[in-house]
Amino acid sequence: MTISTPQRRALLTDAQLSRLAPSHPLRAAGTAHSPMIRAMAGDRPEHPPVWFMRQAGRSLPEYRAAREGTNMLEACLDPELAAEITVQPVRRHGVDAAIFFSDIVVPLKIAGVDVDIVPGRGPVMGSPYRELRDIESLPEIPDEAFDPIREAVGRAVDQLGSTPLIGFAGAPFTVAAYMAEGGSSRDHLGPRTMMHRDPEAWNALASWVARVSGQFLAAQVEAGASAVQLFDSWAGSLSERDYRAHVMHHSALALEAVEAYGVPRVHFGTGSSELLVAMKEAGGDVVGIDYRLDLDEATRRLGPETPVQGNIDPAMLDAGWEVLQKHTVDVLSKGRDAAAHIVNLGHGVPPSTDPTVLTRLVEFIHES
Repeated sequence: MTISTPQRRALLTDAQLSRLAPSHPLRAAGTAHSPMIRAMAGDRPEHPPVWFMRQAGRSLPEYRAAREGTNMLEACLDPELAAEITVQPVRRHGVDAAIFFSDIVVPLKIAGVDVDIVPGRGPVMGSPYRELRDIESLPEIPDEAFDPIREAVGRAVDQLGSTPLIGFAGAPFTVAAYMAEGGSSRDHLGPRTMMHRDPEAWNALASWVARVSGQFLAAQVEAGASAVQLFDSWAGSLSERDYRAHVMHHSALALEAVEAYGVPRVHFGTGSSELLVAMKEAGGDVVGIDYRLDLDEATRRLGPETPVQGNIDPAMLDAGWEVLQKHTVDVLSKGRDAAAHIVNLGHGVPPSTDPTVLTRLVEFIHES
């Protein structure tokens, strides 16, 4: 769905609302009128709304305490623990939205794929998925398999009240890149080669990921998420030509899984400055901008009708308050060219970040 005017998404239609449970926060808790959802719909609320990618994580001592004795995927699939971690940064920082605590490979784990998250390495597959015969053996996931996700989201939104929860999933290219490589890679040469050497196998793999990422997003929305974000961490390794030919339609499929619900959808990629127009065309009502491109230039490329999200440089969080404040003022100024601006980092919160800096930053943004 493409926004044609800044106000088009401000209210959900009756048909869209009817797809949500009566208890959904967009219907029952007023999240539709929160600064975050208003901005995602193209409005300018009374203060700039702000949340941080990776706000629920290693920068918080309460997170480290909660996670003690559990590995990452265990924590993600424990509804009570996942809900608690989701809510922690809202309590501490006063951000305008929670982001669901999970990981992009959680749907793979739910599907029974041999995957683990190894500290210092990230996702590691038991074996790579490069051959069509292996990809065709990947299972379709029954809807009820996502019930632990629904329970975790439900627990979180019960605590959040009128503060919206943002659901998320990994974009097909990023997740499929991990699967094709068998783990992390510096240049993602394996999946980029696979697109051209064996396009049938690549299309089958990316199509499967698009379906399960879409299911993952839908489960979160059904359980109470008021918006979603599709993360394409490795899209920046692609040329625009390859993105359009081999990736774009898969990302569109994942985002289409929640289009009928009418919730705002954010599309974000790192290193994706040259892909922004194509990512907008793939879908999403808000385009996330990483720290490499100024927001006014991003708006020039996307058009002023498109709300943008971003893009404080995470490196500035430890550069001293005066430096961070000056940088933030510049980001806020450059965000005024867009229909609306959701303040965020241009990537995730570094684990070494002092939490008091984030709290002070939220206060400063709200006063701006």
